[in-house]
Amino acid sequence: MGGPFWMRKDDHAWSIPKGEYDPDEEDPAAVAIREFTEEMGSPPPGTADDDLDLGVVQQRGGRKTVRVWARRGDFDPTTATSNTFDLQWPPGSGKTKAFPEVDRVEWMTIEQARPRVVAAQAEFLDRLVAALDSPATR
Repeated sequence: MGGPFWMRKDDHAWSIPKGEYDPDEEDPAAVAIREFTEEMGSPPPGTADDDLDLGVVQQRGGRKTVRVWARRGDFDPTTATSNTFDLQWPPGSGKTKAFPEVDRVEWMTIEQARPRVVAAQAEFLDRLVAALDSPATR
């Protein structure tokens, strides 16, 4: 995640590209592609035929529902260029600064990812492992 609140944080500070949408007006899979593109600077590799629906989880506090798809494909994290957001920083200063929505992108193993990913999203790692171990996805 990006922004000053996440600087120099690693444990439970990593997240997948995501964004809000109106389920009555937008297709969640199309929104996932849009959010990946905005946060990584390019569309996800591969095609929708490769998508693995990992379902939904409630973020802590139950205020946000996150739905995730996994997709096979080659993605070079060094090419990621995040969009930015404006925030008053330092707080109370009256000055607005632009911050990247995503400040780091990298590949890691499931074992490396588990302590780093936002706690509620760790469930997606378990679902991904189970799906990849399934004969249907081999």
